[in-house]
Amino acid sequence: GSSRIGCTAGASGKVISPPGQRRGRLTSYPERQRIIALIEEAVDHGARYAQACRVAGITHRTFQRWFCDGRLKPDGRPLARRPVPANKLTEHERTRVLQVCSEAEYASLPPSRIVPMLADRGIYLASEATFYRLLKAEDQLHHRAGGKPRGTYSRPTSYTAHGPNQVWSWDITHLPGEVKGERYYLYMLMDVYSRKIVAAEVREVERGEYAAALLQRAVIMENCRNSGLILHSDNGAPMKSFTMLAKMYELGVCSSFSRPRVSNDNPYSESLFRTLKYCPAWPADGFSDISKARAWVHSFIRWYNTQHRHSGIKFVTPEQRHQGLDKPLLKQREAVYEAARCQHPERWSGKTRNWTPVSMVALNPENERRAA
Repeated sequence: GSSRIGCTAGASGKVISPPGQRRGRLTSYPERQRIIALIEEAVDHGARYAQACRVAGITHRTFQRWFCDGRLKPDGRPLARRPVPANKLTEHERTRVLQVCSEAEYASLPPSRIVPMLADRGIYLASEATFYRLLKAEDQLHHRAGGKPRGTYSRPTSYTAHGPNQVWSWDITHLPGEVKGERYYLYMLMDVYSRKIVAAEVREVERGEYAAALLQRAVIMENCRNSGLILHSDNGAPMKSFTMLAKMYELGVCSSFSRPRVSNDNPYSESLFRTLKYCPAWPADGFSDISKARAWVHSFIRWYNTQHRHSGIKFVTPEQRHQGLDKPLLKQREAVYEAARCQHPERWSGKTRNWTPVSMVALNPENERRAA
């Protein structure tokens, strides 16, 4: 009468599935008949009901529920009538969410940016998760052709920033020309704390002299000379040129470089370049000349600093974050969410969304012992 898990439950030699194999899924009526027959056969040969049920992958209570009043009952879940959830959106609310997502202002934005933008205007329609769920149900949630999800990347040596102009990151990227093989070079410096682009320019070549002049202009504009500013970059030739290092020493800027043999060790600048090259206005055919490239970069910087809601800083713009305007704005969003929760408390199972400002930004969260 005894048997092992995964082996026969009786003398017939028929194999019963191991415990847990049928948990979490529907069991058809013929399969229930087979399981009940094997359990009864095992009991007839001396096994206990509890042990036979355990080998069959069900509990004794499940056996009693299946086989009661002298007959075998089918699974009633497919035909069960379930009440409408109390927190379900009405058809009008559902239509309103889809209409807002289809408006020209929001058509190219994900819900993670639409919801904060609506909250800034005192409007709450639904949670970010509900926006995603409704768009997915309507088959309106897709990545752009060139915007597939990215993989992970390694973090650089740890530096932390608790305010603007404490840690900067910079790099150079290529801007393609219309002629194959022609390219221009975009020098760009950004503040890690606020994500603001503090300075940028387009040149025909890579040179340390151009980088040094750009850094000097940025330091003067932000009034942070000899303030202990950390400037992080990769190990490129312009970054480690004598002219650039001498200018950093003159301005009181401390240098930080990527680790050797790590190809992607400057994440904030790389993320900014990806935002630049995957924005809808990016010219897929390249730039006809350097003046067109400079004009486009200038318009991108204006949009990025003053309109782009950055996900890393609670969906405020870099300019708002840099000037310290993010705290009252996030407090206003919190009030909007609390009002929405009071209006429909049945739709909130816990606290409202956390709109607490990000107080500290780390260049490498894995190692925070080395602070700026």
